[in-house]
Amino acid sequence: MQASSSEIFGAATANPQTEETPIRPVSPYGAAKAFAHHLVAVYRGRGLHASSGILYNHESPRRPPGFVTRKITAGVAAIATGAESELSLGNLDARRDWGWAPDYVDALVRASRAEQPGDYVVATGVAHSVRDFVRAAFTAAGIDDWEHRVTVDPRFARPVDAPEMRGDASRAREVLGWSPTVSFEEIVARMVENDLHLARRAV
Repeated sequence: MQASSSEIFGAATANPQTEETPIRPVSPYGAAKAFAHHLVAVYRGRGLHASSGILYNHESPRRPPGFVTRKITAGVAAIATGAESELSLGNLDARRDWGWAPDYVDALVRASRAEQPGDYVVATGVAHSVRDFVRAAFTAAGIDDWEHRVTVDPRFARPVDAPEMRGDASRAREVLGWSPTVSFEEIVARMVENDLHLARRAV
């Protein structure tokens, strides 16, 4: 069972993406994942029960601080506790399909236990902007007037960034009986709650 990535699709122009979307990575990470994705298909052709879960953005409080989602929730927690006054981010308009990481692990387990191997897009099918994520994080922290606390810094923007990435998990739903269980707002709230706990403990 290989944890593939939506990054294999690069800056896809059509939404949503499916298992049949052309693989055209635009980042070193995406290229490495594409190589692994193709290798799984090669071994599957040789009789190995080898599957790939094409995972879209999946979040939890365990997300490292270097990722934008955790940067947002940790930054909001720092503002809420008075440790920081503002949050600097890149492109607020990029739209991504964010899901709950444990849900996606469940999809991988189901795929590994399926009678036949295959490739499965694992996604919620709903895209939200980075701005939506920021708004939800401040709301979870009890802060309504958040706009003046966020600055846009071009240094944090990706050199090549698709306006929107959204997956169609119909095959996973139909073949594996899988579906996401945690809403976007709840994912953000859980991450903020964890970072608020860490921020208050550090004071």
